[in-house]
Amino acid sequence: MTWALFRQATGARYLWLTTASGVALIANPALAQQGSEAAAPDLIAPPAVPTLPEIPRSAEPDLQTPDISPVPVDAPKVEGENQIGFAADNLNYDSETEIVVAEGNVEMNREAISMRADKVTWNRKTGEVVAEGDVAIRNPEGDTAYGDRIELTDTLRDGVVENLLVVLDNGARLAAIRGTRFDNGNIELENAAYTPCPVEDENGCPKKPSWQIRAVRVLYDRAKNKVKYKGARVEIFGLPLIPLPGLSHPANSEAGSGILVPNVRLDRTNGFEIAVPYYLRLAPNRDLTLTPHLYTDAAPMLEGEFRALTDFGSFRINGFATYSSVVPLVGTPTTSTNEFRGYLESAGKFQIDPRWSVSYSGRIATDRTFMRRYDISRDDRLRSTFEVERIGGQSYLSIAGWATQTLRFNDEQGQQPIALPIIDFRQRLDDPWLGGQFELQLNTVAIGRTAGQDTQRAFAGARWDLRRLTPLGQEVTLTALVRGDVYHSDENLLTAIPGYRGRSGWQARGIAALAADMRWPFIGEFLGGTQTLTPRVQFVATPPIDNIEIPNEDSRAFDLEDSNLFAINRFNGYDRFEDGARVTYGVEWNYSRPGFNINSVVGQSYRLTNKPTLFPDGTGLTDRTSDIVGRTTIAYKDFLRLTHRFRLDKDDLAVRRNEFDATIGGRSTYAVLGYSRLNRDITSLAEDLQDREEVRAGGRVAVARNWSVFGSAIIDLTGRNDDPASTSDGFEPIRHRLGVAYDDDCLSIALTWRRDYIDTGDARRGNSFSFRIAFRNLGF
Repeated sequence: MTWALFRQATGARYLWLTTASGVALIANPALAQQGSEAAAPDLIAPPAVPTLPEIPRSAEPDLQTPDISPVPVDAPKVEGENQIGFAADNLNYDSETEIVVAEGNVEMNREAISMRADKVTWNRKTGEVVAEGDVAIRNPEGDTAYGDRIELTDTLRDGVVENLLVVLDNGARLAAIRGTRFDNGNIELENAAYTPCPVEDENGCPKKPSWQIRAVRVLYDRAKNKVKYKGARVEIFGLPLIPLPGLSHPANSEAGSGILVPNVRLDRTNGFEIAVPYYLRLAPNRDLTLTPHLYTDAAPMLEGEFRALTDFGSFRINGFATYSSVVPLVGTPTTSTNEFRGYLESAGKFQIDPRWSVSYSGRIATDRTFMRRYDISRDDRLRSTFEVERIGGQSYLSIAGWATQTLRFNDEQGQQPIALPIIDFRQRLDDPWLGGQFELQLNTVAIGRTAGQDTQRAFAGARWDLRRLTPLGQEVTLTALVRGDVYHSDENLLTAIPGYRGRSGWQARGIAALAADMRWPFIGEFLGGTQTLTPRVQFVATPPIDNIEIPNEDSRAFDLEDSNLFAINRFNGYDRFEDGARVTYGVEWNYSRPGFNINSVVGQSYRLTNKPTLFPDGTGLTDRTSDIVGRTTIAYKDFLRLTHRFRLDKDDLAVRRNEFDATIGGRSTYAVLGYSRLNRDITSLAEDLQDREEVRAGGRVAVARNWSVFGSAIIDLTGRNDDPASTSDGFEPIRHRLGVAYDDDCLSIALTWRRDYIDTGDARRGNSFSFRIAFRNLGF
């Protein structure tokens, strides 16, 4: 029997509201707010509601989805606010008892809400409405509620539902043995469970969720728009492990204040550590997290993080503070004195308008070992920056500055540079000039030190590039560059390396360069794929340039490699510019087929003049003929990526630089391997970049479904033959870690053991253990 009620009758309206909206209000607290605005009584003394037998505390709420569809099949779809689609196999009305009974596949839909049940009974005398048998309802948000039996009073706002299950549109689900909604809009769930985790495996078979929150009672306070839990605990793999006394959170999707998941560690320096974060929501766009760190072998520490989102951008401030003793970097402490220790960092970016933006980042620590002592970071330098940028259609402007705090025990803080300001402006011409792209550049920087050399630089330059393809397929690029520099420096003798000092006072120089670069690719089939062989030749001519008398601030630590072989100026930075005439030649080979690619490049350069070079010894460019440099990259789908870089001595083909980096495996099982050796055959220490050799290894192995073992290690292979200042014996572990982890869609657990082999002040060598657990999709 099927009806389409285009004019809503009184009885039909009552029947729909008591079943559909009644279940919806129990299932969705947000909809409950649309009821009466009368003051809500305390939950301790709620109004009278239908009573049901007592529930055993051992009863298990069912999180599995029943095989019920809330989408109507027979009920016609209707449109309009006052229209209802209704269908049932049988409809009976007893005029004496005034009881209406709809039986057999009862279906209703109104607007975006739909409902089905096996039987609906409405007593017109008492006002009691009962929906029984596989009740299912879907609200406009896509959430679906299931129940075995629903009882409602004639207020239409209070009632009881048995064996409740709510499946939200994001996959999360809430189940309860019994749910009660009171006349004031408050809701109480008894013996409830919540989980965002899947309850079925990949084969569709039921399974226990990775974690769930179980509670004796869940109370929704409509007046406060808050959900409170009584007797709550977190069950992991079915085991009740973490009690959550006093758990509560807002009833909407917004974050609420409360305690977050604690972190646990154990190490040799600080002993046992527990950190308990407290999240404080200050406003919809601002929050604060305070985390006290408690240790058994160290003074407590407080961590805080403030975040804010503004109309123009966002920023955050994070800091650590404690009051404890400091162990010197070297030697044995004679006395132990407590003092304030801490670390502060902040970063933000603001978009003023479509072209202008401001960004900054700042990091500072009270001493050089604080961050390692408390395992905050292993950085050995802290850099603070700011930048104002304007990006136009053909122009770019940057006003920036930076400062560095060293954490290395053998570095003087007074020698660390402070760059303020750094101004860079570039302008491209809209139309081609002589057929090519023309760009102007203005740049200035001021570098100061509290106990070192001060340098100021300004230059103006112009660059012209013309790119053409010949009829034979060659790609030819012509470049012309001119630049004028002005320098001023003082206290130059405070710079330890003479080659970096320059002459004090005012200095000026002019720079000009012409370059012609030609590539000629040859493409053909090879072994079922495509190969490309591209010979390349470059000519660069530059008149003599005054380099030695100019301070060197940003062109240090040079080494010839494939990335700078064909650069017009192979020095990094602006303070050094390679002069003379040279020819650079090389070849690039690329082979590709579906899922597989090999790319390799090798090259060398030859100076056409015999003028002494200003490149330091061992960099590969000291003589007229350079060393041979190259790179090979092999990639196979997402399983393998191998990169090898090398530099061979031009005289005896000795390996001066040798680097391997490999990533092998998939997402669950993989290995990351690395090896670096820089053997430049340098006997002096007159250069920043010293010889070094090390090996790195890391990886993860899936040992079972969702379980894996992971680890990493760094070993210093540098000996005194490589670096005379090195104290290593040629095989010295730096650190390693080993751990076991569990990961799935909604839970992550990891136990890690790490060992450090180097003492740095009060950051002592030894073992440390950490335990991490993250409940994904859980936001209180």
